[in-house]
Amino acid sequence: MIDTSFKLMFSGLAIGLTFVAFVPYIRSIIRGKTRPHVFSWFIWGITTVIVFFAQLEANGGIGAWPIGISGAITVGVAVLAFYKRADISITRTDWLFFSVALASLPFWYLTSDPLWTVVLLTVIDLLGFGPTIRKAHAFPHQESQLFFLSFMLRNIFAIMALEAYSVTTVLFPLSIAAACTVLLILVAYRRRIILA
Repeated sequence: MIDTSFKLMFSGLAIGLTFVAFVPYIRSIIRGKTRPHVFSWFIWGITTVIVFFAQLEANGGIGAWPIGISGAITVGVAVLAFYKRADISITRTDWLFFSVALASLPFWYLTSDPLWTVVLLTVIDLLGFGPTIRKAHAFPHQESQLFFLSFMLRNIFAIMALEAYSVTTVLFPLSIAAACTVLLILVAYRRRIILA
């Protein structure tokens, strides 16, 4: 009983951090201060929603809830970024990331194995960071450090909330936490270099 209470608490913290990160980020997009890359957000939204269902299938339980909520909001951010014409500069590399993501999505249906689906979608999601990393390198002031810090912490809490620990349930949130950390370091470094 105590274990379930702690899992529920960590899931609640992760969901809370999801909203803490997204509400100001969405406001910043609406105001034109933050210009997210449409392809990255579209890729992240699709993969996150599918990973949520795979985690549920692998008995992730309440620890999967933050991933599901995040997936739904992420799709919304992609739509908002497109609508607001945020960053729609598309390079050949961006098209490559996007094409690989779309071509790989049928894998979920073909394998019906949550482990391989999560492995593949985690790789795709990490590839989705490509356009954002490229943009953050060139324009580090257009990315929100607080947003990515919140998501790093959110994924740590989501891991702590999982009801079952396996590669299937842990790989995605752990990888995204690591990618957010890399992006935070890149943005901080590039902001310091640009000001120097």
